[in-house]
Amino acid sequence: MTHRINYQEQSPELFKKLVELNAVIQHGAIEQSILDLVSIRASQINGCGFCVDMHIKQATIHGERALRLHHLAAWRESTLFAPRERAALAWTEALTRLPEQGVPDEIYGRVRTQLSEKELSDLTFEVIAINAWNRINVAFKFVPGSYDKAFGLDKAHLE
Repeated sequence: MTHRINYQEQSPELFKKLVELNAVIQHGAIEQSILDLVSIRASQINGCGFCVDMHIKQATIHGERALRLHHLAAWRESTLFAPRERAALAWTEALTRLPEQGVPDEIYGRVRTQLSEKELSDLTFEVIAINAWNRINVAFKFVPGSYDKAFGLDKAHLE
């Protein structure tokens, strides 16, 4: 796979703003482990190999267990995820797939039992951001692993 254009070079101001949004999210109310899981799950749904690769490596660097990463695609059937993580993953899937009728009240109600209003708002911005990254990387066919060294992802020692 060869990537099409380098959006970072073609739209540097917009790229910078998306990077800034991510930086703010990283210092928000949601813990890193959930941010990692959400980024991977949305990327799986969207078929973004670049982002799946990157976020699995980041999660590994952050100490995430390999078995949980393997179970993520089937998180509903797995016993490895806490209720708070399950709520975040359900919210992520609902916003990533966005049904015609909108986010079901049942999912919202379940998420609200696990997350505060601030946490839910911050999580929503994370889902928005990862979906934006997925779409731009899929559109321009960024190659998985092509920025490992630049992003320090080689430290994950996954090859």
